[in-house]
Amino acid sequence: MVKLKLVTEYFDELEIRTDEQREENLAKVLPEHLKYVRDHCEGMKESLSDLDLDAFYSINSLQKLPVLRKSDLANAQKENPPLGGYNAIPITEFDHLFQSPGPIFEPGKMSNNWWRGARGLYASGFRDNDIIQNCFSYHLTPAGMMYENAGRAIGATVLPAGTGQTDMQVASCSHFGVSAYVGTPDYLKVILDKAEELGFNLSKINKAHVGGGALFPSLRQEYTDRGINCLQSYGTADLGLIAFETESLEGMIVDEGVLVEIVTPGTGNPVDEGEVGEVLVTNLNRDYPLIRFATGDLSAFLPGTSSCGRTNVRIKGWMGRADQTTKIKGMFVRPEQVADFVQKSKGIIKARIVAKRQNQMDQITIQVEANSEVSKEDLEALGKDIFKLRANVEIFQANSLPKDGKVIDDQRDYS
Repeated sequence: MVKLKLVTEYFDELEIRTDEQREENLAKVLPEHLKYVRDHCEGMKESLSDLDLDAFYSINSLQKLPVLRKSDLANAQKENPPLGGYNAIPITEFDHLFQSPGPIFEPGKMSNNWWRGARGLYASGFRDNDIIQNCFSYHLTPAGMMYENAGRAIGATVLPAGTGQTDMQVASCSHFGVSAYVGTPDYLKVILDKAEELGFNLSKINKAHVGGGALFPSLRQEYTDRGINCLQSYGTADLGLIAFETESLEGMIVDEGVLVEIVTPGTGNPVDEGEVGEVLVTNLNRDYPLIRFATGDLSAFLPGTSSCGRTNVRIKGWMGRADQTTKIKGMFVRPEQVADFVQKSKGIIKARIVAKRQNQMDQITIQVEANSEVSKEDLEALGKDIFKLRANVEIFQANSLPKDGKVIDDQRDYS
């Protein structure tokens, strides 16, 4: 049974506002924000120009605005590079520029808790006397910098470990006396197991904050049994932090810097209270504001407030994708990537991704139907290039794979 140490402090007073205080603040901030976006973002000017923005004083009022989908953003970035007109400041005023699979291009800044991730770290017990091993990728994608930014915002010291080179990571972790981990849920276990194998003592690690994939209950329990408080958050490269867990383990609390709607997938229409739907997010970022951005993720609102004392609304957390897209080891795997794999391979007529859990780790298999002799090694190399993941390839004769419409079969148990 998971038993976490209590962390009763709050990142700031915003987290414990009354409903009336939060609504009053939003009624002031939201019209001002939308006017700013209209005046500074070419990509949003047309949809906001003919509206009385003073009438936008609540989350519900956002339903009058169009939904912005990743495909819309990607097309806008192609037609109006580099950021499609959704940046409110010149591109040279950002500190970093990133590319995520899609491709989607994102900006970032290292000042003022820009991605807002510090709130999630603080709720996980991270403080200014911690040494954080940051195992999110620093290569092109923003995750590494997002948590570098968050760690600095709480005054902690950050070891920018990135991904891979586990032997070196273990040695560095031991040498510096790392006390906290951020990264994907699975990789912490890899580090701990490798440390035991190599004879290193990593007992100073007593807290972890994970994202980029599901934290399965059995894995959380294993970390707890090893003396590590492990909490997770939900966010995206485009938006930063969206919601985060606290020690109460009662869903995820929505971050104070975003507005969340849950709608019927493919629409902008809200679902009934408690119903599962697609997560739409409006951020209040003045540099890269996104309005009603469709994440493609599924979740549901929880009733009431958390017993931890934070008063913002809660969601159940990540509950899958509105399409067949899934996340494996921190990387999205999308149906269009499967189609690209089939197109670029020779002799393959059909492919299917199967995601499973084995020994507390995500495992990915590419099942293919072939109408001629094909090379397993070549297909595995192509898979690594397209999906950015190591995968085993299983080859079948034509008409052998299930005809259930799935190109991504996620068999992991999220309960």
